[in-house]
Amino acid sequence: MNFLFKFTLFLSLLNISLLAAIDPTTGTGTVNGYSIGPGVDLRYADLAGADLTGADLTGADLRHSNLTGADLTNADLSGANLRSADLTGADLTNANLYNINVSLINLSGATLTGVKSGDLLNYDNPSFLPTLPS
Repeated sequence: MNFLFKFTLFLSLLNISLLAAIDPTTGTGTVNGYSIGPGVDLRYADLAGADLTGADLTGADLRHSNLTGADLTNADLSGANLRSADLTGADLTNANLYNINVSLINLSGATLTGVKSGDLLNYDNPSFLPTLPS
């Protein structure tokens, strides 16, 4: 590999690591170029495999977002709209899922240990409230 290629690759990796940071005290930051914080619009966001540990996503719009394999350990998703979100294989250990829209959510293979999950909403079928482990 020539020097210029190696240097460009190094800068790219440095940029990615600098952009992938959630402040543990506020739960906000930037991941994969997306602003993370309460009430953010993340419709159709590609956050596959992202480290969102401790993220504050209260009231966030995550409709149709790709969160496959994302680490959402201790994340606060209360009041978030996760309609049609893909959380396949996501780690939701100890996540707060109070009052979220779970319509058409894909939780296949997701880790749900210690999830807090009161008042789940399913706007497609109001009588359906999925049971998550407590």
